[in-house]
Amino acid sequence: MTHAGPGQPPCGHRSVPHTGDLRVEAWAPTREECVAEAVRGMVASFAELPADASGTVRECVVSAEDDDRLLAGALEEIIYRMDAADELPSDVAVTPEPGGVRVRMRCTMCECSAVTQTGAVPKAVALHGLRLAQDSHGWACRVTLDV
Repeated sequence: MTHAGPGQPPCGHRSVPHTGDLRVEAWAPTREECVAEAVRGMVASFAELPADASGTVRECVVSAEDDDRLLAGALEEIIYRMDAADELPSDVAVTPEPGGVRVRMRCTMCECSAVTQTGAVPKAVALHGLRLAQDSHGWACRVTLDV
């Protein structure tokens, strides 16, 4: 998996072309920061947010059976909000939540109408190849998004 190399920031994300879909890779020192970077990477893959984007703060707890499914759940929550409420996160913070494989996501949401679409909009998270794991460099993830 991709990690910060010499001269790279300790947190980051990138989009990687994938046949018919989109792959996002992210890395950070903690699991929670890595999930937040994956959310930022997914949004950046198809939308340009206005510099002054602000909006309603939404919080939710995402829980799963393992770290891979936790990543999928966090991204699926953003896709759901986009479809159901026509909003995207302009800012996201993810913190640990007690009681198993759980995190709290706190997102400042802006209306999709304020966003410039720059790519194909994700419709779902593919479970094939999904990965969120820790190694000696920190946490890294990769996820394929159905567009």
